[in-house]
Amino acid sequence: MRSPFGHVPRDESRAALLALVAGSALMGLKFVAYFLTGSAVIFSDAVESIVNVAAAGFALYSIVLAHRPADESHPYGHGKVEFISAGFEGGMILVAAAVSAVKAVDDLIRRRDLSAGRLEWGLALMALALLVNGALGYWLLRTGRRQGSLTLEADGHHLLTDALTSVVAIVALGVVRLTGWRWADPVAALVVALYISRTGVRLIGHAVGGLMDRQDAGDEALLRGILDAHLAPAGKSPQICGYHKLRHRHSGRYHWVDFHITVPASWNIDRGHKVASAIEYEIEQALVEGNATAHVEPCSDSACHACDETGFHHEVTKDAKGG
Repeated sequence: MRSPFGHVPRDESRAALLALVAGSALMGLKFVAYFLTGSAVIFSDAVESIVNVAAAGFALYSIVLAHRPADESHPYGHGKVEFISAGFEGGMILVAAAVSAVKAVDDLIRRRDLSAGRLEWGLALMALALLVNGALGYWLLRTGRRQGSLTLEADGHHLLTDALTSVVAIVALGVVRLTGWRWADPVAALVVALYISRTGVRLIGHAVGGLMDRQDAGDEALLRGILDAHLAPAGKSPQICGYHKLRHRHSGRYHWVDFHITVPASWNIDRGHKVASAIEYEIEQALVEGNATAHVEPCSDSACHACDETGFHHEVTKDAKGG
């Protein structure tokens, strides 16, 4: 079922839109809580919400672009924009962490007082934000994994991180309310800044790996398992003599795979092509969204069982002797 956003599945477009709308509402809610309390840790959480909104807007654009069909200018499709989206989100998180850390250090030095009479309101608003962020983040993460969307997964991880920072904010405000330890608020803000920095670095690393075509260990195991299953003499049909030069990369959720297979040199082009096509199809079905390309080569192994079964080596030896 398609959405109004062209080729984007309805589940993905709905998730991205909801993340944008909910993020905007929660950002306003957290800044209200900050102005009521003056809390450094709530300020950290509110600044991160600005990132949520910016990232959600970019995520919606990225999802629409990623689903655009391949064209002459982009023969491999537009899927890599999802890596750019994740990297953008990671960078914004690092900026938010830096701003929050500076504010926390300033509050520690100046020993600013919290608006104690309004802490209860701040606690209530942050508790509401925690519930919404936790539920929305979990849903986005599940939707992203089901649809194979790195953008939605990154957004889900970010919102779950945001929910955890809300927990820290609530605990810090509770400590200040019960004990009067004002330093607990900026210290908690520093903890939040360090924690979200870790999330930002991880997202950037993941994005860079995708843009640099880093090999995926899970895909590697899957692909080698499929190809190994066709190796003669014990492999399933269609059997091949061997394979090499296996390479694969992601373009967002889409997989591109190429490899070389060796077959008996006595085979004609049609037979080799049919075997290659059958294995390509099996790989594409396993990857769900992907394209596999096999290059066929004649086998040169004199001890190859597959070639022995066709009598190829016998024929070559006979011809070489002039028989």
